[in-house]
This record gives sequence, C-alpha cells and structure tokens, in this order.
Amino acid sequence: MRSLVKWGVAACAVFAVGTFAGAAQAADTIKIGAFLSVTGPASFLGEPEKKTLEMYVERLNKDGGVRGKKVELIHYDDAGAPDKAVTFAKRLIQNDNVDIIIGGTTTGTSMAAIKVVEPAGVPFISLAGGIDIIDPVKKWVFKTPHTDRMAAEKVFLDMKKKGISKVAMISEDAGFGKSGHDQSLKVAPIYGIQIVADEVYSPKDPDVTAQLTKIKNTAGVQAVFNFGFGQGPAIVTKNFKQLGMSVPLYQSHGVASKDFIKLAGDAAEGIRLPAAGLVVAEQLGATDPQKPVVTAFKKEYEAAFKSDVSTFAGHAYDGLQIALAAILRAGSTDKEKVRAEIEKTSGYVGTGGLVSMSPEDHMGLSLSAFRMVEVKKGDWVLAD
Repeated sequence: MRSLVKWGVAACAVFAVGTFAGAAQAADTIKIGAFLSVTGPASFLGEPEKKTLEMYVERLNKDGGVRGKKVELIHYDDAGAPDKAVTFAKRLIQNDNVDIIIGGTTTGTSMAAIKVVEPAGVPFISLAGGIDIIDPVKKWVFKTPHTDRMAAEKVFLDMKKKGISKVAMISEDAGFGKSGHDQSLKVAPIYGIQIVADEVYSPKDPDVTAQLTKIKNTAGVQAVFNFGFGQGPAIVTKNFKQLGMSVPLYQSHGVASKDFIKLAGDAAEGIRLPAAGLVVAEQLGATDPQKPVVTAFKKEYEAAFKSDVSTFAGHAYDGLQIALAAILRAGSTDKEKVRAEIEKTSGYVGTGGLVSMSPEDHMGLSLSAFRMVEVKKGDWVLAD
C-alpha cells in the first residue's frame, strides 16, 4: 500500500479546486509548526507524535510535496511545561512564520498556547484530550483526540451496563487529570453513577497507597475510575493490585499505549478503558470503515520505528491529514481560508474515528468513535 500521507492527500485532493493562489504562489514551502512534549512526563505521548509528523512529512516531500510545494515541519520540545509551550507558540508564529500549528501534546500546554494562537489568528490543531480546548468553541482552535468528557461517558455507560452505580474517583491533580475529574463529576448523574469517594494525586507522587486505602475502606465502592496520563496511572494500577483490591479498575484514554501496559506490568490485567480503534486495529470488523486506515497506519508506524503504535501517534497523523486537506481545498495557505476549510472537514476517516466538524464542533467525533478495550495477557482486546 502506498504511504498513508500520499493516500490521504490524494483522497483529499479531489476536494481542492485549481492551484494554489495568492500568497501561497510566492511561497516555496508550506510551514507546519509543532510544539510537542517529546521529553518529560508526557514523553510517551509526545515522542510518537513527533515521529509520526516527521515520517509523513518526509514521505510527502519525497512524493513531490503538496501540489509541488515542499512541506517544512518546524517543531520544538516543550517537555510538558505550559510556559515553554507559550514561548514556542510565539516563536512559531512570530519568528518562523508558520502557516498552521499541529501540537500541544497535553491539555495544559494546549490551553496555555491558545492564549497566543487565538489572538494571532493562526489555525491550531491540538493533540490533547481536554474538552476545554474546544468547548466553548474558539475560532482558530481544533483538536483530534476524543475529549475527557467522552471518556467519562463511555466508562460510565460501560459501568451502567454492568450494574455498577457506586464509583470511587482517583485522578491526577493537574491538566488532563483535573479536567477529566471535573467532567466525570458533571456527567456521572446522567448515567446513574454516584461518586462515593474522590481522591487525587500529584503527577510526581511515587506512591498512591494512602489514597487507594481510603477508597478501599469506603463502604459500597463497586468500581474505581482513574483519570491521568504518564506514570501516574501505572502507579495507581500497581498499588491497586498490591492492596488486593478486587473491584474493577477503569482508566481513561490517557493511557491508550502499550507503554502503560509495560509500566504497570501484570497489574494491568483486566483494566478497562475507552480507546480509539487504532489500538485494536486487527480486531475491528471487516466492514468497519476505520479498519483499512488503522491497520495500514499501524503497519507503517511499527515497521518504521520497531515499536508498538499508540493512539497518540494517530492523533498526530489525523492532525496532519486534516491540515493538508484543508490547505488543498483552500487552494492557499491563507490562514482564514485554511481555518474555514478545517471547520468544514466532513467524513474524514481517521485513526480516531469518523470526523465531521462544524462551526459548533471543532473536534467532530461522536461517542461511537470510542471502543471499550480491556488488557488481557499483556495486550489490548475489544471488551464485551
């Protein structure tokens, strides 16, 4: 199969009319900026995002670029620090003169950068999960991953099907974890879920036994739901097993990577969470419209990097495809025209699901884009 970028751009090119016009005619390159958390606590998200963007931009340029124009990727490592994200967003806009920004690995870095990109009028496609990134809608801001609210809804729907109504929350007290916690509290009553215990931990905590012991000693707890990313959820999972807790443990889509399973080890067995179809690519039905996209992407990524694909790599792939398709349809790198075309994205089949955006929805995914998965024998499987 031809490279996915070539396939993706070819598929999107049918929507483009004519050739590049206006300012784009004078430009030799299409400049894509990115600030990603390649190092630091979110590195297992940011590193595959960087690899993905680099790989497909390189392949795209080998195939002749976009309508003959080279694509230049300019990226910086914010190490998961919001202040660095602001600095790099400014640099990308003011010094590098990028046409669009794809990045913002975490909710915290994305929210910080929005304060820069929004007034500057530069299209920004975030790769982070927090719903606050696109709700309320911001003119220049879009995102590819499912939201934390959607994750909470998918988990609570699964719990409801299993007759679970009394749940303990434990979450990281920062960025994605805090936003996910708050969204969980908002939607829990909709699914008949009562939060009977509510504990938090710091991203740097080496142990959460004290918080989990409180949960274990809370009467009536039928399941535990953890919201966080990085090493925190793995520590929660290990301590959960060490305490001999027997109720189901759910995680969010913030751990949808084999790295989480490796960090948590045997303690990960039986964990349930919502994730994109990419992590169970081969298990999707033959008629599932995502299957050819996710299986091909998984094959190419793992062949190139000799490592397991993650949903985070997929977020970057989707962001790149959506951006390039918008530029093609706009026939220009004019920022307002590109922004308008991103907003018109409709029927895009990506690694995260089927995407159809609108002026009222700058993500374009429905709850059906999430699949409930479970860890069995050290791997992801589609849950019942």
